[in-house]
Amino acid sequence: MRRKVIIDQDTHGPASTNLQSVALLLNAPDVDVLGIGVCTGDHWRDQQVRHALRLLEIMGRTDVPVLPGAVTPLVNTPAETARWEEQHGALVYKGAWDLARPGKWADPAHTPDLPEGNPTTAPARETAAAFYVRMARAHPGEISLWAAAPFTNLALACRLDPEFPRHIRELHFMGGAFLPPTDAREFKHSPRREFNFRFDPEAAHIVLHAPWSRVTCSPIDVSNHTRSTPELFASIAAAGTPLARYLDRFGERGRPMWDEVAAATWIDDSLVTHVEDCFIDVNLDRGAGYGDTLSWAPGREPRRGEIRARVQKAIDEARFYPLFADLCRK
Repeated sequence: MRRKVIIDQDTHGPASTNLQSVALLLNAPDVDVLGIGVCTGDHWRDQQVRHALRLLEIMGRTDVPVLPGAVTPLVNTPAETARWEEQHGALVYKGAWDLARPGKWADPAHTPDLPEGNPTTAPARETAAAFYVRMARAHPGEISLWAAAPFTNLALACRLDPEFPRHIRELHFMGGAFLPPTDAREFKHSPRREFNFRFDPEAAHIVLHAPWSRVTCSPIDVSNHTRSTPELFASIAAAGTPLARYLDRFGERGRPMWDEVAAATWIDDSLVTHVEDCFIDVNLDRGAGYGDTLSWAPGREPRRGEIRARVQKAIDEARFYPLFADLCRK
């Protein structure tokens, strides 16, 4: 049987770790992607929706609906973040709110032309959260929820239907940071700070207290040292498929493959060579640790509803890169 999955992603593009992970899931041979929900994260929702639609057109997969989700986090705002930075120092990365970076802007409704070409298809009229709840009720216990964005859409679905998590087969997400083995400035001084949790901590808290049957966390720790090398993309470009040509032109070289690792390890769990169980939550204190990952060894958790998760610690990189390349050549 083909495995049913819903993708929740902030589909910033073109290509990028976000859309490259989506391509892996779409091309996996035994996977049925029911839909792609998009919320604001790395960029504003509406522009990301258009990047997702265009990728589906390029891949010939316009049968998959793109569901617009949340435009803003549940509580956090650019103004609140600016006030926090005045007290606690500048964040290294702020996603859609990072207006100092090229290609970012303050207006969430601004949708300039895409470098890969504008889509001719339209997103679904249904919201992401409503779609998640409807699909879960229609296929109880059959759907995996794969998430690599801030948890806003997932939290809204949990609030729409408190039984929604119980109907989901598993939650597999990219997010959180524990002790990344890196000296990258984003984590060197704040190893527990990860963008997906930090952008919408209140949503993360809701999701990390929901009654999921099974939870797998693919944190920064397991993927931050991976790299999308020029040689890897050259091997993909040789296939000459529409996706391969798109990645040859727009694929990010030299960047960590955060979301791709999370996608590949859901597609093939045997890629994971070391996993640890722990209880996880997010810090909601508005002090210096706001949005940071919290974790406890089993038996040490505060027992306030935190979820127990399988936290990935290491993968078989010798098998990961060929799997990525093979699925991107299709």
